[in-house]
Amino acid sequence: MTHANLLVLYPRTDSLYLGAMTEFREQDLSGSSFERVSLRDARLRRVDFTGAEVRGAKLHHVKMHGVELFDVDITGDLDTVIVNGVDIAPLVEAELNRRDPDRAKMRPADPDGFKEAWAILQRLWAGTIETARSFTAEALHTSIGVEWSFIQTLRHLNFASAAWVGRMILGDPTPWHPLDLPWDEAPGWEGIPWDREARPTLDEVLAVRRERQAMVGSVIESLTHEQLVSQVSRTEPGWPQIEQFPFKECLLIVLNEEWEHRRYAERDLAALR
Repeated sequence: MTHANLLVLYPRTDSLYLGAMTEFREQDLSGSSFERVSLRDARLRRVDFTGAEVRGAKLHHVKMHGVELFDVDITGDLDTVIVNGVDIAPLVEAELNRRDPDRAKMRPADPDGFKEAWAILQRLWAGTIETARSFTAEALHTSIGVEWSFIQTLRHLNFASAAWVGRMILGDPTPWHPLDLPWDEAPGWEGIPWDREARPTLDEVLAVRRERQAMVGSVIESLTHEQLVSQVSRTEPGWPQIEQFPFKECLLIVLNEEWEHRRYAERDLAALR
């Protein structure tokens, strides 16, 4: 791609352009790149998305009428996704749970349910780590496509546990380790490590992971019904920085991260093999 074909739009900050709307008509923007661009309330008519790739996007309250969706691969969280008058989100959830009944246990409602879910994850991850040890160190740093390597996946899970349990639940404003890895589309924060290119060994990352898993496991082991209906707030600089956030959701986020990223890791290890 030549520089002339690369279109990167940055938000205008001067007052002259506040509230202005950019209009594209009869233009070929093929091969353009939009990064950290807001398209809130945009109107797209008769556009061609053939071959487009969208990652880390928010599609809330979006309406698409008269569209053609052929050979489309969507991965993400679905809630009230109506296609031709049918909400497909519950259908997708039911099918995924049918394929793997343990998945349904990742949305527990009481302390015993959280303990069961965490035990399932520990068992499944033990098998995945055992599989990973059969690969070379170089393979564990190899990405499939644009996805994270196996090592990067573990680093991200360490970050997620630190953020949602270490910071939000336990109140440590800076629970980070230098190897923690935020998600790729994160805005970036001062004081939070983010070295995507670091190449630690599997054992180095697992040493951090054991500490983080012990931390989460301790919270879940002592979990009470009162905690599950409570809320937590963190106003210190950093991330997450949220007020009155459900305690339960913090743990559910960790369970979801652990479940989904193990699935991705297994997929990528199979491709590497």
